[in-house]
Amino acid sequence: MVQGSLKKKAGTGPKRPRALGPKPGPRQIAPKKQSLIKQQKMTKKLTAGLVSKTERNLAQKAGHLELLAGGKKDKKKENGNKGGK
Repeated sequence: MVQGSLKKKAGTGPKRPRALGPKPGPRQIAPKKQSLIKQQKMTKKLTAGLVSKTERNLAQKAGHLELLAGGKKDKKKENGNKGGK
């Protein structure tokens, strides 16, 4: 004898992500060999240089961004200092 209808599962609705924002990336284990440590330091230094150069280039093209160094305002300051001396 059937007592009643079957109960539906609670989790059948649309799923939403619990945490907003970026997901944590994969963890990196620091290298132990000296050659790999030197290589990692060199890569970090070169990457930082490329990023700063790119930001400076973008600031020069935009010219109106105050957050980035190297815009039109910085050029005016440099030209004013050179001409005054």
